[in-house]
Amino acid sequence: MEQSIFNTFRKIEIEKPVDKIIKQVKALISSGQLNPGDKLPSERKLSEHFAIGRTHVRDAIRKLEFYGILKTLPQSGTVVAGFGISALEGLITDVLDLEGNDFNSLVETRVILETNTAKCAAIRRDDKDIMSISSALTAYETAVKKGKDNVEHDLMFHMKIAEASKNSVLKSLMMIVAPDIITFFKEKEICSGNKPSRALDEHYAILEHISNRDPEKAEQAMFQHLKEIIQHPNM
Repeated sequence: MEQSIFNTFRKIEIEKPVDKIIKQVKALISSGQLNPGDKLPSERKLSEHFAIGRTHVRDAIRKLEFYGILKTLPQSGTVVAGFGISALEGLITDVLDLEGNDFNSLVETRVILETNTAKCAAIRRDDKDIMSISSALTAYETAVKKGKDNVEHDLMFHMKIAEASKNSVLKSLMMIVAPDIITFFKEKEICSGNKPSRALDEHYAILEHISNRDPEKAEQAMFQHLKEIIQHPNM
């Protein structure tokens, strides 16, 4: 009896500050107080209005920018994208829904994207791309050896490979999932323990195959690198 009662309870989840801000933006759009093309107040004013740190405001804006809901224009500030109201509401709802089990889908999508970016990069890369990927890998290695937070450096290595693929759509899709990958990795501690050191060796293998213009081996090395994430106990 007791167990059946507990089965009816749902897990209580604490709402994140970033999601609260995004919901506020959605409410302003829904009420007509914020329309396509309208300029958002400054980070400082938004921070004061929401009574929340500017870091959270900045993260919320960055997340909405990645999904194309907001745009930052030179000398104009941050504005609402030129979609219709219903489209904007739907996009924001999709952003907020990308939580919990949907992260499994996010990781699966990353595997599909990145095995292809590695393959394309091995075919299309030039010397400048190799230098760019190598530089990102060096920055990641430095962070790992110093015991610093390395998630952003890790992702930058993968983004440079996406650039080397010379496929603008693949690169754009990587940019869309990037913010949630960073958040997820930090929450689930994907890069904790000895994982970064092992990942470092895998990164060098991927770079080697791209440098050698071997698309099949580059694709396989990327899959092996990402396979551990799928099998992670926190997934």
